[in-house]
Amino acid sequence: MSGHPYDEWEPVIGLEIHVQLNTESKMFGREPNQFGDEPNVNIGYVDTGQPGALPVINKAAVKKAINFGLAIGARINRTSYFDRKSYFYPDCPFNYQITQFYHPIVVGGSVETEVNGETKSFAIHHAHLENDAGKLIHFPEFAGVDFNRSGAPLLEIVSEPCMHSPKDASAYGQAVKAIMEYIDSSYCNMQEGQLRMDANISVRKKGETGLRPKTEIKNMNSFFNMELAIEAEILRQIDFYLENPREQVTSGTYRFDLERKRTILMRKKETADDYRYFPEPDLPPLVVSQAYIDELKKELPELPRSRYKRYVESLGLSPYNASILINDKKLSDDFEKGLTTCKNPKAFCNWLTVEFIGRIKDSGQTLSSYGILAAHVAELVNLIEENVITGKIAKMVADDMVKAPGTPPSKIVESNKDYKPITDTSFLDTVLEQVIVNNPTSIEDYRNGKAKAFEYLIGQVMKTTQGKAPPDLVRTKLLEKLK
Repeated sequence: MSGHPYDEWEPVIGLEIHVQLNTESKMFGREPNQFGDEPNVNIGYVDTGQPGALPVINKAAVKKAINFGLAIGARINRTSYFDRKSYFYPDCPFNYQITQFYHPIVVGGSVETEVNGETKSFAIHHAHLENDAGKLIHFPEFAGVDFNRSGAPLLEIVSEPCMHSPKDASAYGQAVKAIMEYIDSSYCNMQEGQLRMDANISVRKKGETGLRPKTEIKNMNSFFNMELAIEAEILRQIDFYLENPREQVTSGTYRFDLERKRTILMRKKETADDYRYFPEPDLPPLVVSQAYIDELKKELPELPRSRYKRYVESLGLSPYNASILINDKKLSDDFEKGLTTCKNPKAFCNWLTVEFIGRIKDSGQTLSSYGILAAHVAELVNLIEENVITGKIAKMVADDMVKAPGTPPSKIVESNKDYKPITDTSFLDTVLEQVIVNNPTSIEDYRNGKAKAFEYLIGQVMKTTQGKAPPDLVRTKLLEKLK
């Protein structure tokens, strides 16, 4: 945004995250709650709005909502209520949604996470249960509706307007996703629509305390694209105020055009009155006992933030690497499995998050789905630690592990004579002497106290031996010869 006084403005952002709960059946009916089936096969009387069909609250969905509330330190309302939200759209067969508007089940709480190396805490206003709508599918000549998703249980998590950059919003969203995965409340597969985000955005002059009118960007299912969309809308609003200093941005609902990198107005913003909320007449109050809440609290697993602190404080991982691990539960679980046998957690983390993830990133798969076992990566690190192979050889072994997923590194090393390190000291002595003869300037620099010269000489030895010489042995013998 060249030439614009961006530093004079402060964005204010709030997120509404819709998470599909991974229950076996739907929120108010007994039909299967699953993705990927043929259109309109997982449907029943309730989720298609048949006359006289009555909803029944899914107990598993309530449990998963409470678990989230406990995980974020929120207040669990022992008595909550359902309401009707009226709207007319082809994907909503009964022309209303059952939600919790006036008295939600989860109130308050916060999510702590890292943003650009800084620890930040983001406040949550509430989280409420509701049922999902169906899905419109557009064809060249017509549109169809798949009601398989209609009635799927959702937990909508509404933050306070407490974020001030696209990075804040993305980090908060990823932290919420990780919590839902760790407590096994959702699979959070964003490609399948199991986690969708709406961003509410306004800007104000720095120093202002009030909030200006906000706009909403709907239905985003990618953290990267959400950052782009929020940034585009922030800049659009700043542009508007610079050109119209006495006017206010008009509240509206927008979508993000990825190709043009801009937000597009879909409709002017609805208000609560437009939805005509009123208490759901077909459902009683949702009442849970304190004993049940206390029982669920005891059963909570280790949460992402606790795991992050353990990685940094006990294992010595960098905050960056710890964040990468905890935000990918499958990867973090792989790391946990490998820790039981690995002798160097830092090296193990690097091999998982950099070396192996880098090798398979184009496949679009995780390590486990690709067939690379965490135990095998841990074994590879141990081979290096025990001086069975060198770091350079380990990289070649890793390449072979990717080519033949499931093959233990020890078996790969054993079957390839080129992966055996040089242990013949007489041969190594010959190489060392040759390197010393060929590098008189570096020898003189070393004797004059230049430490880099010594490292250069080691590098020359490793180059000559194609990385097969054990580095510790090279270092020891080179020091002996230079004395």
